[in-house]
Amino acid sequence: MTVHVDLLTARQLAASSVATISLLAPGSRYSLRVGETDRDALSQALDLALPEKIGECSRRHNTEILCLGPDEWIVLSPESDAGTIAQACAAVYDAAPHSLTDISDREVTVLIEGPKAAELMTLGCPRDLEKLPNGQGRRTVFDGVSVILWRDGPQRFRLDVWRSFASHVISLLATGCGELALE
Repeated sequence: MTVHVDLLTARQLAASSVATISLLAPGSRYSLRVGETDRDALSQALDLALPEKIGECSRRHNTEILCLGPDEWIVLSPESDAGTIAQACAAVYDAAPHSLTDISDREVTVLIEGPKAAELMTLGCPRDLEKLPNGQGRRTVFDGVSVILWRDGPQRFRLDVWRSFASHVISLLATGCGELALE
């Protein structure tokens, strides 16, 4: 059964002895597309290198850039930095054409952490999580829903999921959180 969830308020959604599931505060989120010859200009404008390998992530302060494809990145930062990112990219547009699209309202981020967080993720994610290094991320699926999976540590994951599917994914994770605790 899918439970409808307020997706605007950061808070803990489910907890057991094996895992905790929380909704993180909204932030700014951009989809960035740029060709190979203009990457350096965007890296300089953002003051953070665009990772070159799919799945790699660059971080500085509260800004993260994840490489999703050969010419595609997602840029995350606090809402307070949204204007700074857009302005920095706009300033180099003439010299380095690119596409920067604000997708902040499209997705929410769910945090899954705890001693059995990786096992809980196997409930709906077909990836071998042992092969996903800490500090990296991948576009994947969770129970058929397209998500971006971030691995922040051995027992800590984030899922970026479209708002329209968030209640479904959160319900599955909450159910699994409780069931794993009964084992």
